[in-house]
Amino acid sequence: MPEVSEELFTEGVRMVVRDNLSYLPPYGTGGALYIRPVLFGSGPRVGLQPSDEYRLVVMVMPVADYYRGGLSRAVTALVADGFDRAAPRGVGNVKVAGNYAADLLPNTAAKKEGFPIVLYLDSKTNRLVEEFSTSNFVAVDRASSAFVTPQSNAILPSITNKSLMQLAADEGHAVEQRPIAIDEVLDGRFSEVGACGTAVVVTPVGRVVYRDQVVSIRHDGDQSDAVGPVLRKLYDRIRRIQNGEEPDKFNWLQEL
Repeated sequence: MPEVSEELFTEGVRMVVRDNLSYLPPYGTGGALYIRPVLFGSGPRVGLQPSDEYRLVVMVMPVADYYRGGLSRAVTALVADGFDRAAPRGVGNVKVAGNYAADLLPNTAAKKEGFPIVLYLDSKTNRLVEEFSTSNFVAVDRASSAFVTPQSNAILPSITNKSLMQLAADEGHAVEQRPIAIDEVLDGRFSEVGACGTAVVVTPVGRVVYRDQVVSIRHDGDQSDAVGPVLRKLYDRIRRIQNGEEPDKFNWLQEL
């Protein structure tokens, strides 16, 4: 696939947002106008080979919280057992439509059992945390308060995760991007766990179910399903920047 220039990409986003301002959720509702760019091969090819023509489409849609309850209610994650999301030397680190296909069956089965989100382990050892169905895994170390997120060549890089890492560092937290063993989650090393992505920003995970183990994720002194203090602080800051309520010191925003 050819690389889309930054100029073409940003102008396409500006155009579609301007044309759909009537669908922009009002300020204060917590909603957002979700932007989805898609690049696909449109040339007359049937065989297994790259297309000789590509088209860029930018779609928008108004959205509310991706998971029911949003930030106010932690979700329970089911660790996928017997399913792999991506291979170590595959295309798990690229946002291609095929990456979501591997999640459809286990995700559908998990939802029928009452689990809104699935957590995948690496396909080589089945011992390392990779990511959730549609979101990156983030956590807060109980002892050091470090912001921790997995490092793997099979994980899709998330601009939201990168933003959270930048904010965490700005707040004085150490940032660790490293391999994370599922045992660290099961043994209670993390006081907070979240699923982060464009649509959710960050959703707190209050329980992790792995085979016959049910592990509660709790920050010290709290027994509720509320989001922990570190992820709450990072979420609030990113939302304030998005809403223009806090200066954008990182130059993230684009004027329309």
